[in-house]
Order: sequence, then structure tokens, then C-alpha cells
Amino acid sequence: MLELRNVNAAYGNIQVLHNIDLEIHKGEIITLIGANGAGKSTTLMAISGIVPVRSGKILFEGKNISKVSPEKLVSMGISQVPEGRHIFPELTVMENLDMGAFLRNDAKGIKDDLDYVFSLFPILADRKSQDGGTLSGGEQQMLAMSRALMARPKLMLLDEPSMGLAPLIIKQIFEIVKRINKEHNTTIFLVEQNANQALHVADRGYVIENGVITISDSAENLLKNQDIQKAYLGI
Repeated sequence: MLELRNVNAAYGNIQVLHNIDLEIHKGEIITLIGANGAGKSTTLMAISGIVPVRSGKILFEGKNISKVSPEKLVSMGISQVPEGRHIFPELTVMENLDMGAFLRNDAKGIKDDLDYVFSLFPILADRKSQDGGTLSGGEQQMLAMSRALMARPKLMLLDEPSMGLAPLIIKQIFEIVKRINKEHNTTIFLVEQNANQALHVADRGYVIENGVITISDSAENLLKNQDIQKAYLGI
């Protein structure tokens, strides 16, 4: 579904990604783990068209999307849940969800997806008239994920969904990630500093260090890898 070939990306003169190669197949949950500043979020933002690709190619369903605008990518089936949530704080929960479906005009499909996100996160149904900015951090993460789902993505990019959340909420969020993948037929690319949680829900994983992919393996094997255990799992 998605392939990065020798992707290089930079912020101005500071190069962050160096010849990134990775691939994601339809139906998978893939995780990218690494330390702070390793290039995890930049990888997602390059895919989303927010950070320009200096060289290399990003292919989505066989099409080169390296120069495609972010809004066009949403219409093609890629949605991102950004680090730090970035909901619209002065809009209600319902208005945030409406924004997620902004490019759609299939009323029945939108209603079905709204029912689905409320089944995933009943608290949002209870608070649909409440301003997004008044929600707790966990509820805002639920809203950010739901807003992305309202675009009915083929591929969802999840950036640090556990950041700043209590352990019980983190467990719930990752359970929902698995449900979205299985029930909604959504392929998921998960960037996460909580490597243990990420590898327990993922099929495969990549490790990025200083903008370079250093390891690629099944999630099961990465959990057993002694170097990964020492560097990222605290074992």
C-alpha cells in the first residue's frame, strides 16, 4: 500500500531523514520506534506532504505522492492523527467530527462512520456538544482519532497516541487501534515512543536512529531482540 524509497527530507538546511526505505502492506499495523529526535514524526509528515521530500519517492497504491498536497492526500485515503492531538479547541466534538468528513458527500456513509466512532468512544457521544478544548487529554486523543476516521482513510498515520496519557487510557487507546485495524479495514502506521505497547499491537516494526532505518523485523522478533530490549524496552 505504501512504500518509501530512498527518502530524504530536511527542515531548511538541516537534513533529518537519510535514504529511508520502508513498506506497508494493506491490512497491517506497522510501527516505527526510536528515540526523541530520531525522525519518527518527520517520516509521517513527509508521507503527509507537510515536510517536503528532498529526494526519493513515496508511493501510495503505486502512485508517486512525493509532491502531492496534504489535502489531496486526504481525498486519496491517507489521514494523520498528529502528535499533540491538534483538535479544534473552540469547536464542539460534533463540529470536529464534521471537519473530519469535510471532503465527503455520502450522507449515509458519514452517518455510519459517526455511529462507529461513537461505538469506539462512547464518551464522545455523551460530550458531542462540548467544546473540544474542554476535554481531558485522553478524550482529545479519542477525538483526534475519530476525526481522522471520519475521512474514511485507507491508511491512518498515528503519531505518538500515548503521549501524556495515563496508563489506563493508553491501554484503551491501543486496544482501539487494534479494533480499527480489524473492524474498519484500516491499515495503520504507528509512530510511538512507547515501544513496548507499539510492538505488542503491531505486525512488523522499523527502528529509526538519527534519521536512518537501522532494523526491520516482525514485532515478535523485535520484542525478543536484546538490543531493542536494552535501548527501548527498559529490560
